Amino acid sequence: MQGFPLAYRGMTVGLLGGSFDPAHEGHAHITREALKRFALDRVWWLVSPGNPLKVSGPAPMAERIVRARAVMDHPRVTISDIEARLGTRYTAETLRRLKAIYPGVRFVWLMGADNLAEFHRWQDWDWIIANVPIGVFARPGARLAARGSRAADEYARFRIDASDAGALARMRPPVWCFLDVPMMKHSSTAIRARGEWRAG
Repeated sequence: MQGFPLAYRGMTVGLLGGSFDPAHEGHAHITREALKRFALDRVWWLVSPGNPLKVSGPAPMAERIVRARAVMDHPRVTISDIEARLGTRYTAETLRRLKAIYPGVRFVWLMGADNLAEFHRWQDWDWIIANVPIGVFARPGARLAARGSRAADEYARFRIDASDAGALARMRPPVWCFLDVPMMKHSSTAIRARGEWRAG
């Protein structure tokens, strides 16, 4: 489909979703770690139209994509507005569509530990974890909250050890892996608070 990233049957593709308002080196860091530790062929950044759990809207999509491409220039990473093209609002919707559009592609949902801590608030979160392997990265101040979260508790038996991370993309879900990678204290919220990123 025109404007959609290329992927072929059998490929492993990590999906890092978010508003990227703005993208920063922390996003790039976990992307490089995901490619290496989860043995992924590609990572797609899904720059979302907006986060349903946030009250205020992000900066314009075009500005966020330009910033994201400046931050993450890598031959195996694609910056995409595919959610806007699909018209999907929730992660579960997006994943259902991607699995239909790209049969045979092995997707892995990537997220920070701060997202795991509130994962049970996401729409159809249990469908997501039952249908797509999940890779979780430690985030400053969120490690304990994530490990004590409802999702981590209810799916504890499906967690694999970090030493097996390279097999995650080819395992049958539900399956998830928590990686303690060197943490970076970059934050989109902090960047906006310092006035280093304007909305609009």
